[in-house]
Amino acid sequence: MSGNQPPIREEDLHAYIDGQLDPARRPALEEYLAATPEAAARVTAWAAQREALHAAFDARAAEPLPPELDLSRLLEARLARRRAPWRLIAASVALLVVGGSAGWLLRGAALPGGGGPAPMTVFAQQALATHAVYAVDRRHPIEVQAAEREHLVRWLSNRLDRDASPPDLSALGYHLIGGRLLATEHGGAAALFMYENDAHVRLSVVLRPMAPSLHAPRTEVARGDTHLCGWIDNGLGYAVVASVPDAEIDRASDLIRKELDPAG
Repeated sequence: MSGNQPPIREEDLHAYIDGQLDPARRPALEEYLAATPEAAARVTAWAAQREALHAAFDARAAEPLPPELDLSRLLEARLARRRAPWRLIAASVALLVVGGSAGWLLRGAALPGGGGPAPMTVFAQQALATHAVYAVDRRHPIEVQAAEREHLVRWLSNRLDRDASPPDLSALGYHLIGGRLLATEHGGAAALFMYENDAHVRLSVVLRPMAPSLHAPRTEVARGDTHLCGWIDNGLGYAVVASVPDAEIDRASDLIRKELDPAG
């Protein structure tokens, strides 16, 4: 890299993924990626996550506004309670504008003043998007094969800074294919373990580090024929996702929870 070029920063990597990088800057960045495998892996993971979110949610952009976010209803309710400062009303308008353009990614999340989407909501969206992208990839759904289990566990545990061992789902007929590193929306690390049964149905288990104080009970989400069961415990989020009946997702979740806490 030329000594006249400023150092590559994280915002340069994000601009590169989003197609917003100055063309004059692109050769230096690509040279940097070629010489820095870890940065190249992060960029690849971020790009995959971006595509996953588009694949999972772009189709929802054309949906009509949900009735509960109708502007007139929001204003009427707040004014009726006589505690509607104008900045909250303006925030409601902003939410409508952003929501309409973003395809209602935060449906079910708190309204302005509620602190943004719940961690479980964001995590469930990430897990569904991850499964939508990687489960259908017949050749490259994972980065490290199950045959290298020891390396896989060590690698992901180091990146997540906690134990990241794939659960045993063989009792349900699912065998581990392998796993891969994922990126979160804040640039953190998460992990995917991919499983497959004899009918070639794939099941994803996503692990994501959370704040130690965060806990969330089992949450179930359905999108078409894809079902998710997720929870947050001891600062780690778990999500089980597959295009199978909800009862089968529940059985897999029960196995994982029992493996994590045999006494429970």
